[in-house]
Amino acid sequence: MAFDIKISPSGHHCQSQDGETVLEAALNAGFLLPYNCRNGTCGACKGKVLSGKIDPGRAMDSVLLPSEREAGEALFCCATPLSDLTIECREFEAPGEIKVKQLLSKVKRMYVAAPDVMVVQLELAASKRLQFLAGQYVDILLDDGQRRAFSLATAPHDDEILELHIRRMPGGQFTGHVFEELRVRDSLKIEGPFGNFYLRETSEAKPDQPIIMIAGGTGFAPVKSMVEHAIHRKLQRSITIYWGARNADGLYMHDLALDWAAEHENIRYIPVVSEPGAGDDWRGRTGMVHQAVLDDFADLSGSDVYLCGSEQMTIAARRDFVKRGLPETHLYCDVFCSARQLVLTE
Repeated sequence: MAFDIKISPSGHHCQSQDGETVLEAALNAGFLLPYNCRNGTCGACKGKVLSGKIDPGRAMDSVLLPSEREAGEALFCCATPLSDLTIECREFEAPGEIKVKQLLSKVKRMYVAAPDVMVVQLELAASKRLQFLAGQYVDILLDDGQRRAFSLATAPHDDEILELHIRRMPGGQFTGHVFEELRVRDSLKIEGPFGNFYLRETSEAKPDQPIIMIAGGTGFAPVKSMVEHAIHRKLQRSITIYWGARNADGLYMHDLALDWAAEHENIRYIPVVSEPGAGDDWRGRTGMVHQAVLDDFADLSGSDVYLCGSEQMTIAARRDFVKRGLPETHLYCDVFCSARQLVLTE
């Protein structure tokens, strides 16, 4: 049975489905309530039930004191509604409000997705979770104090495993380590989330404004996070995905993107290969990925554009998209090549 949940003081409303916790209902509706462990052991999601009845679930007495229970407080990661509710809790309104954490992770799984791309899936301790927005990134903290930034390819609702897409860079110390030495069960220290490259579910212009996503190479990782979040949220805005790679091997999750387009009427997928090899048997689009967008859209003024790729691609795309009518306020770039830091070149 579904129950209505009103969140105070924001006035936001969401509905819980059978067996869904208050936290799950809020997150599924797109409201950012704080959390950490999601299993009742940390207390980060603590709030007050102002009206209605709940099943408090497995909240531990050491985390939720008897006096707090009597005062109507609950751990929303454990509490399930038994009636319509009004709750009182904090909500995040911007990425910077989500707490940045340092966490120790272990490699759960890793596999070569392309000759130069390794997919690495990280697992946190059972009592730890990382709250993030679709499209954000984390830093891997190295023993010598250096950092390496990688976008999260998993959607926020699927936070038990954190997936990274790591391209091997020529002479790269860390990426060489990933391909040659990193093994399942090895530990990696991460810090995050970071970045203003995240999915805006409603446009500043109009709620149903079309979305265009352009990924170059492993820029597909944050696009994957955003698309899977949009699917989970049942977002009905039109989403057109352009993924560019040098050769067909570079489209290392091609079948997944094809499945998105086949299963969801509002999603289109257009792969583009710039230098197809003789053995690729490539019959799709060729050339530069941002040029494919220009070929398809005579006017970009009515779209929101998300762009993640090399600096060269991003500079060229920004310049040409603005000339094609795209307002700069509707262009969102990966944090490693933020649109606000780029120089418009003629």
